[in-house]
Amino acid sequence: MGITKVTRNYQITIPAEIRKALGIKEGEILEVSLEGDKIVIQRLKKQRKRLKLGRNITPEEIEKSIEEGMKECMGS
Repeated sequence: MGITKVTRNYQITIPAEIRKALGIKEGEILEVSLEGDKIVIQRLKKQRKRLKLGRNITPEEIEKSIEEGMKECMGS
């Protein structure tokens, strides 16, 4: 078990031994929830949508994919 401190911006750092044990990498999206009086942090269960390569992708398709991804991250 690691110990962490809440910063003035209400951020925490996941201790290195926990990150290593779970293979958490920079940029991963984690889901935070409550179970009683416990804070539970886990990997987001949704699979991120991927654009298929091997064909030309229009700027509109790219923008649409970005917007959908942002909505998913914000929980909309």
